Amino acid sequence: MDLHDKEILPGEILPVVIIGNGPSGICLSYLLSGYTPYLSPEASHPNPLLHGKLGEQPHLSLLEQDLEYLCEGLEGRSSNPVAVLFDSLLLPDSDFGLDYTSPLEWRYEPERAIPHLVLGKGPPGGAWHAMEGSMLTLSLANWMELPGLKLKDWMRDKRRNVRNDRATPAEIASYYQHYVSQMSLEQSFACGTTVTSVTRQPGSQEGSPPCWRVTGLQRREGEELGDGSSMSEEVPFSLLAHNVVLATGTHDIPARLSVEGESLPFVCHSFWELEAAISRGELDQSSDPVLVVGAGLTAADAVLAAHHLNTPVYHAFRRSVTDPGLIFNQLPKLLYPEYHKVHQMMTQQQHRPSPDHAQDLRDPSNPSSLPPSSSTTSSSPSSYPGYLSFPRSRVVAFRPDKKCVLESDSGQRTVVQVSKALVLIGAHPNLSFLEDNGRPLGINPNETITCRRNPIEVDPFTNSVVAADGPGLYAMGPLVGENFVRFLKGGALAIASDLAKRQREGGRSEEGDLTTDRLMDRWVDRQVTTQMAAEVCVLDS
Repeated sequence: MDLHDKEILPGEILPVVIIGNGPSGICLSYLLSGYTPYLSPEASHPNPLLHGKLGEQPHLSLLEQDLEYLCEGLEGRSSNPVAVLFDSLLLPDSDFGLDYTSPLEWRYEPERAIPHLVLGKGPPGGAWHAMEGSMLTLSLANWMELPGLKLKDWMRDKRRNVRNDRATPAEIASYYQHYVSQMSLEQSFACGTTVTSVTRQPGSQEGSPPCWRVTGLQRREGEELGDGSSMSEEVPFSLLAHNVVLATGTHDIPARLSVEGESLPFVCHSFWELEAAISRGELDQSSDPVLVVGAGLTAADAVLAAHHLNTPVYHAFRRSVTDPGLIFNQLPKLLYPEYHKVHQMMTQQQHRPSPDHAQDLRDPSNPSSLPPSSSTTSSSPSSYPGYLSFPRSRVVAFRPDKKCVLESDSGQRTVVQVSKALVLIGAHPNLSFLEDNGRPLGINPNETITCRRNPIEVDPFTNSVVAADGPGLYAMGPLVGENFVRFLKGGALAIASDLAKRQREGGRSEEGDLTTDRLMDRWVDRQVTTQMAAEVCVLDS
């Protein structure tokens, strides 16, 4: 949607604005567009307690039921109760590798739709489009699909000889973009937009209620030049909304170690920089080792990519290999065999400095030095030649001569010679459009917002932000600690349920509000308007 095509008159208030057009925003848009989940009359659920609760009021949609009551007694791989509930209903017992049919049936009920706008910097799919160059594949397991469109079925329609459990990131990105088109959600999406400010707007003396003001820029393509290219321009927009949903994800700003030498050119903070080096032929079996720092899935992808080329790998991470918080200890082995392989490497190929080789590394002037060919491990012969892990270790410094100083939790230091270092320890969301980058909204308001350590604090059954300046601010997805698509769908259910409840209670009838019919008419009418006025509020993306 080109916001320049639509005029939102001053004083009019939009019902919902969603910031972020990745899988979180897409799933919420689906639920707000009138697609409603019910318990199918013929279906059953393998959890008899949950099935019995759903059967108490089968005439009610899931959006109308008491989510807190339905969540009682459920356990799963997420700490968010509604995420566990919705995952259990969409993919019953999927953690055990079982393929139960979902007991839900989806009905299109346009009278339930809540008009909304989804803003995103790029095409629908969010950060998945930044992964399109990946040479690696991801496990399918239906965990990345959205309601109403089976990912495996879509894959089979797109290419022959589909391996049932694999897909590339580019295919996942294409699936999300196709999903928006297939479900006729395009009229709710405004792409090419960057939000620069979200603030609480007080009510006016004329009687308009308090609301949220969202401002930013939308990128628009200008006239085509003689060489076939076109000039782009950024057009400012400003709009009012009763409800704002933060769904930006957390992949904007790579996390850093903040150690000496981290800005040296051989130190990278993105998996895609490794791919670029591989494509340029810079890495092979004769290269000095690649140092991978981190113990998440992206770090595992880097280990696999380098190992595939027979390039030696040093792998340093802070946790113990048996730490239950380590992501590999949470993934089913059958569904993610490649990550299980990395975990085996981390466990079996640990660096064990010999007493006469290792130094008391509290003396940084005399650490031990590990040559590239060294592989002192806990098992012999080596099951994974060319790989060496450094559990419970941290990077002390990177040096200009491409040597890296590692320190174990016991204080012993080791120097390793590398060709490249990849610091893959997560990322922070870009919440620069919020006061103090959103820190006041976190569980610890004094720390930066991160997915794992300091997510935005929300009500567990509505996803409303606890520390918001006023009502109507929600957060979902990685911002509240959900990294997996299978669980972020629960946030969409919680928000859609709360908005539907407020709609039933008449919370949207304030003066100055846009009625559903009027806003829907404007969305359907896609007539391009060429006249621009400074006072016109252009829709965000």
